[in-house]
Amino acid sequence: MTIRVRAFAMFVAALLSGGPTYAESEFRSPWANKERAIILDGYEHNSFNLMEIVKDPRVAAFIHKGSDGLPANYHCNRITDAMQQELCKRIWRNYSVSRELYQTRRQLAKALGLKWGAYHLGRPGNPIEQANHFIDYTDPAVDELMAIDIEDNDPEKFMSLQDAQIFAEHIKFRTGRYPVLYTNGITARYIADHRLELPILSRLPLWYARYQSDIAPHFPKGNWQDYALWQFTSQNNCTKSRCPYRPPGTSRDIDVNIADMTVAELKRTWPFGGLVEAVPLDNLPTPRDKPAYQQPILVASAEPLSPATTMAVDSTMTASVAAVPTSRLRARALTVDALSLALSQSASRQLDHTYDNPVFGIVTACSKKTDMAMDASDRIRYPALMPFL
Repeated sequence: MTIRVRAFAMFVAALLSGGPTYAESEFRSPWANKERAIILDGYEHNSFNLMEIVKDPRVAAFIHKGSDGLPANYHCNRITDAMQQELCKRIWRNYSVSRELYQTRRQLAKALGLKWGAYHLGRPGNPIEQANHFIDYTDPAVDELMAIDIEDNDPEKFMSLQDAQIFAEHIKFRTGRYPVLYTNGITARYIADHRLELPILSRLPLWYARYQSDIAPHFPKGNWQDYALWQFTSQNNCTKSRCPYRPPGTSRDIDVNIADMTVAELKRTWPFGGLVEAVPLDNLPTPRDKPAYQQPILVASAEPLSPATTMAVDSTMTASVAAVPTSRLRARALTVDALSLALSQSASRQLDHTYDNPVFGIVTACSKKTDMAMDASDRIRYPALMPFL
């Protein structure tokens, strides 16, 4: 058998077996690797059999829809419009039934050894009220995953990204843990590209929804270097005849996810709850780029002025120096501390009218003493300037 024929035979065997050779990496068909953990997620209208699901040893967890937007109205009878009142009652009945179904499925799944989680579907409206609603609805235990579901970056239909940050921070305040972020590829890319504006949202563990076999070219690597969960199967790409992965006890409308971990590793990592490490932008200055600290210096300098120039002092404590021959001008450098000390000493003294403005006095002393020693009166008025004159 030639090398080419042998390679083709190995490829065909890998296709038929569905073994690990089929998965090139965590971004390319990882469900073909039988060592990778599978996670299911569903909502109240999905039909499935948990007793059958757990027969698949790769299925490690189930994430169920919890709350949706703001809490249902408890006071439907206060609504005067008859149609709106009936709609309110239907919403409340659905809410009550779905919550009981959620609690029943949670107890059974955990009793069968599955890890459990819940997600909140973010809608427009107060994000803190929605966070409180999610916690009240799901009553999450310390070992249960929490997630915020942002279906799209459309604040008219779903919770805005800024409100999603507030939601996540309030969940952390109430429970001590951050939620996982569920979103699609376009929204995840936007968040990754704007991670400085969304410092919390861009660091939540990513539950990535993309129904392709290869996401390597599209994965939004900002702070996210890997997904926490990848939803790779839904009704979008699962038909009666062909489906990337269909666990026993489920229909094709169930969502299937994968983790870049074994079942044991996933159960140790569950329920996530922290933030991923921040990755700075490439063009951001780093601490080593900052220049070394230097003592602030005030440098006095002057250019030759015309003989008609006169000294002018205004009420804002600024001064211009009278004409001084260039040959007699010497630049002086005063540190900020020394000049502040000189000004404070001058202001505290009872000086005559000529020197009652401290800056005027300093400038006058500097200009007339450029090349001669200070006289006795100057030494008394400006002792702090002596090292510089």
